[in-house]
Order: sequence, then structure tokens, then C-alpha cells
Amino acid sequence: MSDVGVTVKKSENFSEWYTQVVLKSGLADYAPIKGCMVFREHSYAIWEKIQEIFNKKIKEKGHRNVYFPTFIPESFLKKEAEHFEGFVPECAWVTVGGSRQLEEKLAIRPTSETIIYAMYAKWIRSWRDLPLKLNQWCNIVRWETKATKLFLRTREFLWQEGHTAHATKEEADNEVMEILGMYKDLMENYLAIPVFVGKKTENEKFAGALYTTTLEALMPDGRVLQMGTSHNLGQNFSKVFGIKYIGQDEKEHYVWQTSWGISTRLIGAITMVHGDDKGLVLPPKIAPTQVVIIPIFYKEVEKSAILEKTREIFEKLRNNGISVVLDDRKEYTPGWKFNDWELKGIPLRIEIGPRDLKAKQVTLARRDTFERVAVKEDEVVDTVKSLLEKIQRNLFQKAKRFLEENTTTVKNYDEFREVLKRKGGFIRACWCSSSRCEEKIKEETGATIRFIPFEKEEVFSNCVYCGGEAKEVVYFAKAY
Repeated sequence: MSDVGVTVKKSENFSEWYTQVVLKSGLADYAPIKGCMVFREHSYAIWEKIQEIFNKKIKEKGHRNVYFPTFIPESFLKKEAEHFEGFVPECAWVTVGGSRQLEEKLAIRPTSETIIYAMYAKWIRSWRDLPLKLNQWCNIVRWETKATKLFLRTREFLWQEGHTAHATKEEADNEVMEILGMYKDLMENYLAIPVFVGKKTENEKFAGALYTTTLEALMPDGRVLQMGTSHNLGQNFSKVFGIKYIGQDEKEHYVWQTSWGISTRLIGAITMVHGDDKGLVLPPKIAPTQVVIIPIFYKEVEKSAILEKTREIFEKLRNNGISVVLDDRKEYTPGWKFNDWELKGIPLRIEIGPRDLKAKQVTLARRDTFERVAVKEDEVVDTVKSLLEKIQRNLFQKAKRFLEENTTTVKNYDEFREVLKRKGGFIRACWCSSSRCEEKIKEETGATIRFIPFEKEEVFSNCVYCGGEAKEVVYFAKAY
């Protein structure tokens, strides 16, 4: 693989393009452990931005952050049979501690419901203890056997998992939808990725949940990525873990619970949706660096005046809350720096050269459109702020157009297969609600029902698979 620049086109070899962008932009690297990855500074800074945005949202609603152990006793996982069955194939187990065999093997956290709920049973006693709304940012281990794909399919990844306990189903339902709304806002207004939201089928819901809600986004190769989920767990876990409270009626009740999560696969989604043949393109709201300033001089005599001006502009932007870097490295040419920052996806570049200095202006270059504009020095702050907003909006609108153009309505199975093969994307179809039809479609085409819309859509044909009477409109796709 060449060290400099992306050598394949996004439209010609999407998988290779994605790998090159991730590696060469400095987002991540393969770890020396099979199936694992290293989050490099650039991707971890993006993850910190996502944490900062989402933490603010949940803390405003009374959620608090905690941290639970990485190890989960096998007996905990076994308590909820459906949950256990869903996760055991992916569990990594610890059986030896030091030189001693463990009395009970421990799973390395595949998800934390069971260990958290063992503690909830201890902490919740009365209606006064509710709602209990906790969240943790942590790592997760699932022993993937499929090919490693950085950010999308690795044995260890990072996520947040929220866990709440409520007095009633209605409160739990409200929590599920409130979190779903927060996720949608994060994805659309910060990551600039449009999402469909809806409910999972019984076959596709989270193991052990009453129901699962989901956010689904379309990637440029026609496949879909599940961006996040929010589950109502009902009383399934509270009954097996004995999470009970004395209500105001002085009777004992089981709590109603929710869990919800997003992971570092969001960084993979940002890369795929917005990236181009030159590398990453980051939405300004989650870009760790929004603006890079590059001084350009050809003679030593110009150097000090230009560097002084770049430092002045740098301070002006920084004092106005803009995340900015001044790249005054001597060992690289301006052209090399342009390519390097384009590869890293920095939204806006400011160039200051001899002509700019003379004209009391700076040159701005947008990463999303490569459009260049000269701006007077005293207008630079307002123009930069305005352009960052325009870039954010443009990236979302471009992705939204792609989603709309690649959501296809079909009436029969021949059409279904033809669309799936030719262009992929979301396929809107009618379904009889039979899990047999759902399973046969998955078996024959690899497509699954990604979501059932919350607002029931009018049935427009018979069941896409069996031809029988359809009950609802659903959206299928092939997923990562």
C-alpha cells in the first residue's frame, strides 16, 4: 500500500477505499492481536466529541455516568435464558486467574445488563429510588469470527450503554423514545447522517428485550448500518434478578427497564458516508480540528510577516470558539500540507501567502466542495463560522438525497431481488408478519427487515414473499 494518498476510487473499490482512508488518515490501525484494532489520536478525538455531545444531552435529563467491572460471572448471563443464548456464541471467557483455575468462568463483558442488574436488585428498595438512570462508557468484547473491518467489525470496540429502571411500563416507553430522539439528533445534526427510525421485528430484536427500536443509515455501497438501538426490556430482567420496589400503595412491584447504546461504529459511518477520493470529510460539529491555517512563502524575506499574520488569525479564531490548528511545520511544503489535511478531513483550510498579505485578505478552501474564496481579514471570523455551518448543512443534504434516491418501493419478490442486486439500499415492501417469510427472505437474499415504521404505512400490495394478505409495510436491506 502506497504511503501517500488514497490510491483507489470510492466508486470503484469501496472496501479497499474505506480501509485505505481509515489507515492513511490516521484514524486507526490493525492491532497485533487478531480481530482487534488501535484507535489512533484522530478517531479517539472524534469519539471524545461524540461523548461530549451525548453526555450533555443525557445529563440534562438526569442520567449519571458510572463504571462496572469488565468481568461477568457465567451464572449471571445464564439467569435470562434468551439473553444468554443470544450472547454466548460471541463470549470470550476467562477460566484462569494467575496460576489458579477459577471456580466459575467469567465472560469478558459482551454487554452489561446482567452485572448492572445484580446491583440494581441491591440498590432499589422503594418507589423513592426510581427512576434510576445510569450510563457507562466502556469497552465491549464479542468474539467475531467474520473478517475484521475497522470500526465496523472487530472483537473489541467502545460504546456507551445506558440502563434505566422505572416504576411503570409507560415511563420505560417514554425513556426508550426520548433516547431514540437524542440519538437521531446526534446523528442528523452533528454527524450529518440521515437515519430511519422504527421498531425491530421479534426475530431481530435484542436478546431478552420486550421490544427494540433502532436507527438505520444507508452507506454508499448500498448496505445499511445499524447506528444505535434503544430497548424496552420490560420486566424480563427484573424478575430473574429480583429488582423489586415497595410502591406508594405499600405493595411489592417489579421495575420496568430500558437499555440503549451507540458505539464507535459511528466513526466508520462518518468515514463511509462523507469521505471522498482524497480521504476523510468531517462534519464541522464533530471535527476535532475545524480549521487549519497554512502559511505560504517563497522567500525568506516574506516569512516573518506571513507567520505573524497566521498567528494573529489563529488567535482571533481560537478566541471565538473555533477549533483551529496553525501548521507552521518547516519540514513540509504547503502542497504536502494541503494533501495531508484533506486526507484527515479538516472542514476548512485558510491559506495566507504574499498576495493575501498585500491585499489584507486570506484564502479559504472548503473540504466538501473544494471551493476557494478570498476574504478580508476583518471578516474572517464571521465568514469561517458561516462556512462551517454551510459545510455541515451540505454534508447532511447530500447524504439525505442519496438516502431518498436509494429507498425503493417494490410489490413482488422478483422486483425485490432485482433491486437488491442492482442497487441495494432500503427496499420498502409489504409483509404478512410471518417470521417464516422473514427468515426465507434472509436465507435466500441476505436481506433482513431493518425496521417497522412507528407510524403504520398503508399496505399497497400482498406480502412480498408469499403473496398472501399483507399486514404492514416494512423496510428491508442488506446490513453490515
